[in-house]
Amino acid sequence: MKKTRKVVTISLSPEIAVEYEKLAKEESKNKSQLFRDMFRLYKKKALENEFFKLQRYGTIKARKKRILTEEDVEKIVFEGR
Repeated sequence: MKKTRKVVTISLSPEIAVEYEKLAKEESKNKSQLFRDMFRLYKKKALENEFFKLQRYGTIKARKKRILTEEDVEKIVFEGR
């Protein structure tokens, strides 16, 4: 039978460990469930940050090329057609 989980070990300071256990209890989750939820949230936030970073990059590039409106984008898109 194939395992559906992999055990990993993390180390926390005693203070954080106590807070972590308390939070798991408050959320009515075991520590693994809480960690998975925290990881998903972290990953989502990291992806959002990457999106906004790319969006800022694109905005800067567009401004340099004087692409300021959706009409400007449409002109460029349909120029070659």
